[in-house]
Amino acid sequence: SRIAFTLTDSDYNTDIYLIDSDGENLQRVTNFRDITLSPAWSPDGSKIVFMSQRDSSRHIYVMNADGSNQTRLTDNNAVDYGATWSPDGSRIAFYSDRDGNGEIYVMNADGSSVRRISFGKGRYATPVWSPRGDLIAFTKISGGRFFIGVMAPDGSGERLLADGFLVEAPTWSPNGRVLMFFRETPLANKGGKRTRLFSIDLT
Repeated sequence: SRIAFTLTDSDYNTDIYLIDSDGENLQRVTNFRDITLSPAWSPDGSKIVFMSQRDSSRHIYVMNADGSNQTRLTDNNAVDYGATWSPDGSRIAFYSDRDGNGEIYVMNADGSSVRRISFGKGRYATPVWSPRGDLIAFTKISGGRFFIGVMAPDGSGERLLADGFLVEAPTWSPNGRVLMFFRETPLANKGGKRTRLFSIDLT
């Protein structure tokens, strides 16, 4: 019934806003003179996890859906970004460069028990938890190419499903069987690019 999104004002400050799905009742829920991005609703709709650049670093925060009780979950000098909830709301996956490379991490919803789950070759990003809870989709850059893949929440069973010049933005079907993403390909001898949507059945 509500949408969370980011909006940049005339002073180039980016904050999170909520709006009803019919376009009514616009509400600003963060107010910081810096960058706040990537809001994601908890499964029960009571909380929003997001990235905010405060104290000269980008970290994962969580707040109540009305903007109250904003709490920092990650604490290091790295860039933490792109948080996604497990379907039961107990865990959060995100990506970070804290180990010197883009990797995927999982932590409890209160920020405890952070552990890295990606160990393959390349740089990982944009984790998206499956609605069934059994897989996390991701993008990866390796050898100058982009990949869409999946792995279990403990990092096991990594499968690369698609690759190309640019493949990005994996999103799950509600039943957790199908992934959709976009693929960009250069046009031969035309100097442009073609961008199209693709889907893939994991079975």
